[in-house]
Order: sequence, then C-alpha cells, then structure tokens
Amino acid sequence: MLFTKESINNNVLEQWQNDAIAKFSSKMADKNSPFPCIPASQGFHLNQFRYGFASDPRNISSADELAKILGEYSNCFRNLGNYTSLIIFYETSWELKEQTSVESFEKLFWKQLYRLAKIDCQEWPRQIPTDPHNPLWEFCFHSEQYFVYCATPSHKNRMSRHFPYFMLAITPRSVLVEFHSSKHHAAKIKSNIRKRLTDYDTIGIHPDLNSYGNEDNFEWKQYFLHDDNTAISTCPFHKSNGQLDKNFNNK
Repeated sequence: MLFTKESINNNVLEQWQNDAIAKFSSKMADKNSPFPCIPASQGFHLNQFRYGFASDPRNISSADELAKILGEYSNCFRNLGNYTSLIIFYETSWELKEQTSVESFEKLFWKQLYRLAKIDCQEWPRQIPTDPHNPLWEFCFHSEQYFVYCATPSHKNRMSRHFPYFMLAITPRSVLVEFHSSKHHAAKIKSNIRKRLTDYDTIGIHPDLNSYGNEDNFEWKQYFLHDDNTAISTCPFHKSNGQLDKNFNNK
C-alpha cells in the first residue's frame, strides 16, 4: 500500500511502522543537523514523498510487497511533483539490527533488486543497457528508470546512510533529469550537498559519488555505499543473464 504522510496519520499502523516514520520525519526535519541531500529535504517538506512498508528483508515475500508498492508508485509519480521519491521501510528486528554487518545488509539489498527484477511484469527499457558496468545503466522497474538509495542500522561513520531500519529511497530518473535541467543551479546545489556531507558524516565523501552519464560513473556503485571508502569491484546484479552473482551471494 502506498501512503502519504496524511494517510499514515489516518491509518492504524504497527508499532514498528509508527516508529520508522517518526524517526524518518525527525531525521529529515532536523534543522541543527540538516540532511545532506537538499532535493530530498525539499521533497519531504513539500509532502511529495510517498511511503511503503515491507516485511523482514530476509523474507522472499518482502520483494513481492516492494513490487506491489513500486508498481503503484510507477503509475502515479509523474503527478506528485519535481522532488518526489518513494521511501520503503522494512521490518527490522533487534536481531537484524544488532547482528548484521554493513556487508550483510549489502547482500540483502542486492537480493531485493534481483527479486524485484525477476517478478517485473514489464520489459526492461530498450534505451537502458542491461550491463551495470555501462555508464548509462541504472535499475529499471515497470519500464521506469530509478535511482535506488539504501540506508541501514549498521552504518555508523556515514550517517547519511544510517537509519534505524533497513530502508530504501527510490527516485525516478525523470525527477533527477529535472534537477539537472539548469546546470548552474544543479552545480550550486551539488556543492552545497558536499559541504553538508562533510558536516554530517564522520568520514570523507565516498569516492564513488558521481553523476549519471559520466564515462567514469557507474550508478550501481552509489546505490549502496560502505561505511568506509571501500566498494565491491563488480556489480552483483546481472539483468542480462537473469541471475545474482553467486560468488557475491554466497560470501
């Protein structure tokens, strides 16, 4: 089910769901330590975000839940504004929070995208390469292009990627294209975002942060950032052969 902030207030939710939305609202509304991504902050304050809840990410059913929510969002996001994103909160038990490393959460993240792609009822857009090591690749669902951001409870140094629940923020490429329509404005905002990141995180800006379309950029590297400056060398997601990298999956 797709929620607005207003519909969340009008529905009876589970305790963890109420806690997740309360903590997210607190993070996005914090004026003393503003969230680094300025467009995301604008989307939150303009009520252009939509929200969804999924079960424990270790459960296969959670990807089915995500597919239903993202499918609904794909059909309406163009009417929601220039700063819209879909925020997904997963039920994250104490055990999962306390005993799961950043690297293990990374595996759960890629499993979600893999399962999501497997059950997608629409074709991958023809203009988007299926090889994630092509600079023009990005994740697609319902024939729409999306940037996918992941936050976890295990991120400690990179607080811009920390959240008490396993969480995804999924942003349509059309929203990002609109943001970049004015190069001067976009450059100024990007500079301010980097300044905010320096204040927000206790570690330097990850070297994989880049811009879509640049020859030296690979979008998949930015979806899930490690809590240090390391990164996996190859993308575990392979749309072309319909599988998740077995070596990565079994580590």
